[in-house]
Amino acid sequence: MLKNHAVELVEVGPRDGLQNEAAIVSTADKLELIRRAIDYGVRRIEVTSFVNPKKVPQLADAEELAAMLPDRDDVTWIGLVLNRRGAERALATGRIDELGAVCVTSDSFGIRNQGQSSDESLTAAMEIVALAREAGRSGQITIATAFGCPFEGRVAIDRVVEMAKRAADVRPREIALADTIGVGVPAQVSEMVGRVCVAVGDLPVRVHFHNTRGTGIANVWAAVEAGAVTVDASLGGLGGCPFAPGAAGNVATEDVIYMLEQSGVETGIVLPKVVEAAGWLTGVMGRPLPAMASKAPAFP
Repeated sequence: MLKNHAVELVEVGPRDGLQNEAAIVSTADKLELIRRAIDYGVRRIEVTSFVNPKKVPQLADAEELAAMLPDRDDVTWIGLVLNRRGAERALATGRIDELGAVCVTSDSFGIRNQGQSSDESLTAAMEIVALAREAGRSGQITIATAFGCPFEGRVAIDRVVEMAKRAADVRPREIALADTIGVGVPAQVSEMVGRVCVAVGDLPVRVHFHNTRGTGIANVWAAVEAGAVTVDASLGGLGGCPFAPGAAGNVATEDVIYMLEQSGVETGIVLPKVVEAAGWLTGVMGRPLPAMASKAPAFP
């Protein structure tokens, strides 16, 4: 049975959707993507990441984009950061409302992705949340590779639960579980989300799934059934991780909204406007996008 009949959607298209694209998307088009996301009802948007522009050229315009964000008291602008330097850059813009800190479950991925061991990445994420709070902003912690690591394979659920408990000590806005390489399956998701919800008490749990092996949308449903209250999605299903071999697109915003709304879960998102935005984004990218609901006839 569903534990929640309403789910918040975080649009991650401007950051995770675009970060792995070889062709640079203009700042103007990123702003239009953000504008359209607001128009179809999203109120939390991951707009960019403050990372080394040499490693992720697509996001080299982070400060420029932040300066151009519209003034919206009803929208939370999220900036992903991997270390203190990134957090300081995000806060210096004066426009980022929330820092998204990331820790990882495995040493191999952590060293390649952030130059840190798993434990070091968690410590850094907790420090970023504290830094955000000191600056009058919010901070959340994402546990990446929660469902599997491209270098070390399976990740023990006990390890994820342990990290979530430690992360909860700094009282982030939420704890997010990310399937960075799209290896998770519903049974695993149900157990992990359920156990993490118990472990972190009253802190909300958020989920982030990639559809690399076709299980993404089923994983979203399993997570919502188990108690997740926030779901990441990317318009058109774009996305990938430049540091994770074989990581394909995120679950698509339109596919997630169709499934949830048809199942009686409120999202506050207007699906026809999402489909319209997906058509626009298809033109920007110059190729068909992975999402399914935007290719199908409207129903009902």
